[in-house]
Amino acid sequence: MRMAELARSVAAPRSAEDIYAEVTKAAVELIPGVDTAGILLITKGGKFESHAGTTDLPHELDELQDVLQEGPCMEAALDDVVVRTDDFREETRWPAYSGAVAKAGVLSGMSFRLYTNERTAGALNLFGFEPTEWDSARETTGLVLAAHAAAAVMSNRQGEQLQSALSTRDRIGQAKGIIMERYGVDDMRAFDMLRRLSQEGNTPLVEIAARVIETRGT
Repeated sequence: MRMAELARSVAAPRSAEDIYAEVTKAAVELIPGVDTAGILLITKGGKFESHAGTTDLPHELDELQDVLQEGPCMEAALDDVVVRTDDFREETRWPAYSGAVAKAGVLSGMSFRLYTNERTAGALNLFGFEPTEWDSARETTGLVLAAHAAAAVMSNRQGEQLQSALSTRDRIGQAKGIIMERYGVDDMRAFDMLRRLSQEGNTPLVEIAARVIETRGT
């Protein structure tokens, strides 16, 4: 029932942030041993972005990994599909991070890579305050939730691309209209003039269009 609600939330016209919050909340509700959850996105430039933490703790742990440049959330976002730690007090892969989180009272964790896009890597990160044996059933639930979060990331990115494409189309259309009026040419001729300027100056067509728009009224 809860998974069906999540599936509908991804399909519905809702913001990515709302879907992230649904996913992290569901992780705490559905997976035994998970006390808090969050989503980490890492941009191509290396910027860390924390989203939808059910408490402040996931954000603090993201900041810690950013400073130390090690940890399970980073590893899941950039490399492995699933990263599990049953007890951070015995974890040796990230010694500085593991010691710090254990001291903060986080003793177990499970991170899932989000299949996002070339510009953004991400992970769904689940944490427990007690040692936890993350069995296959809990892992499977986490993978399903990660898939929902990844769908939201991709949908959001596609929305940005669509908005950018619409803006580009509108600018080129405005520039064509200016040229048609100014030089008394038809639509095809105006576009050809823009395209030739773009090629001769090795400048993106949308930049040429913007320059033409700036000359309006001069």
